[in-house]
Amino acid sequence: MSLHPVEPASLFAPLAAAMGAQNALLTAGSLQHCNTMTIGWCQLGRLWNRPVCSVFVRPERFTYQFMEENDCFSLSVLPPDYKDAMALCGSKSGRDLDKIKAAGLSLLPGPAPYFAEADFVLICRKLFAQDLSPQAVLPAGEDAILPFYSPQAGNWHKVYCGEMIAAYSAL
Repeated sequence: MSLHPVEPASLFAPLAAAMGAQNALLTAGSLQHCNTMTIGWCQLGRLWNRPVCSVFVRPERFTYQFMEENDCFSLSVLPPDYKDAMALCGSKSGRDLDKIKAAGLSLLPGPAPYFAEADFVLICRKLFAQDLSPQAVLPAGEDAILPFYSPQAGNWHKVYCGEMIAAYSAL
């Protein structure tokens, strides 16, 4: 199957269903120099009258520098039989290994690179970014949110909200 353009909003439901199950590869950079990581969190919707996707990245992650230095990012949801590739991209650092090559994945060019093997892809242009903070956690959320942050877990995430500018599907 090959990817073909689709309306970005048409991917809201399949992307939401993939989070926590298949998950997605978040990729930023250029075709020549990029990094990817497996993510299980994102938010989809409308903000400022635009279709948006928000992703969360800890500053310790190698992908963080690519998110900071580039205007666009992609989310690629791979078929379930790419479970090993997803695990590798979520457990190894791009500082130490060419994860894309090790996972046997093929990059395609775009405003942010994405993967030919994907079932569907979302391309986003960053609109907003902000560090999350423990001071902003309301009492009702303390039990749900604070366990994700400890000295062992790492720093607080930065949220990147991107406008959906392109989408592709192989389905």
